[in-house]
Amino acid sequence: MASTESKDLQAKKKEEARIPAEQTRPGLVFTPAVDIYETEKEIVVLADMPGVRTDDVAIDLKDNTLTLSGNPQTLETKDETDILREYRTGKYYRQFTLSEIIDQEKIEAKLHDGVLNLVLPKMEKATPRKIEVQTA
Repeated sequence: MASTESKDLQAKKKEEARIPAEQTRPGLVFTPAVDIYETEKEIVVLADMPGVRTDDVAIDLKDNTLTLSGNPQTLETKDETDILREYRTGKYYRQFTLSEIIDQEKIEAKLHDGVLNLVLPKMEKATPRKIEVQTA
């Protein structure tokens, strides 16, 4: 059954994150938009974190929960007064639960032009083999 309908791809609006705990610092917290794709050997997560530098990204892994957070640098100076403000800045925060197929020891992360690229390699499957029985 082939569908002739086309899907429109539209960018999501920046939305505030719903964080399970209270924040200790004032300010907005956003959920970074992500694209996730899978190959035979890995799962790749691309997270949009504009304005965040490599030193300002934190990636934590605990109890199969992968947490991404980042603090963008503000471009405003103390001497400036807002005239029009359409782009809001704030901390980025997002969590993912990892399945048992991810090899957590081999996760890699890179940040380039505000896009965090996480490579989550899959565990190598056990290769079938014949087990030889020996006499005691």
